[in-house]
Amino acid sequence: MSFQKYLDNIEAKTGLTPRQLIDRAAERSFGPGTKAGPILEWLRDDYDLGRGHGMALVHVITKGPQISSKHVGTSGSHTDASDTLWLDGAATNPNG
Repeated sequence: MSFQKYLDNIEAKTGLTPRQLIDRAAERSFGPGTKAGPILEWLRDDYDLGRGHGMALVHVITKGPQISSKHVGTSGSHTDASDTLWLDGAATNPNG
């Protein structure tokens, strides 16, 4: 599954865009430098997200929307259209 697809699935499950979840994380003082454990626990307890989906959000909460270009434009299930993740909702994503 692509990184972006993880974020889109999180939105479908929670009803919140990745950006809204990042804002909620900031309200809890989660951001750059925060360890994954407390963020994963919050996401599990409040949104019933598992580790895989949680780690996708940990990345954008702690490191921002940039990802490695390793899978951009490749074939297969892990390909992403861009090295910048779309955080403002699947319906408005210009990359599909």
